[in-house]
Amino acid sequence: MSGWEAVLTIVGLTVITVVTRVFFMATDRELPLPGWLKRGLRYAPLAALAAVVVPEVVMSQDHLIATWRDARLFAVAAATAWFFWRRTLLGTIVTGMVVLVPLRLLLGW
Repeated sequence: MSGWEAVLTIVGLTVITVVTRVFFMATDRELPLPGWLKRGLRYAPLAALAAVVVPEVVMSQDHLIATWRDARLFAVAAATAWFFWRRTLLGTIVTGMVVLVPLRLLLGW
């Protein structure tokens, strides 16, 4: 890619980003959304989080993990169990780390 193509790409991406961000703020009144869209948007944060977290848990170096001896699996299982038991985010994080760190440091998983 030449220099002018890189600059054109950056400018184009900038324009697209600005237009999509300003679109919702350009009007003085609230845009009416259909009920089905409002219901669907409630799940957007969860879907985004899952899209980031799940590949980190089940993949290693762009391949699915092939062994159960992976500290991440046990940490996720323990953290999930804690969350459904207590429903606290801090406890979930701490539980996952309490399981993950010893398995990584002591067993080398």
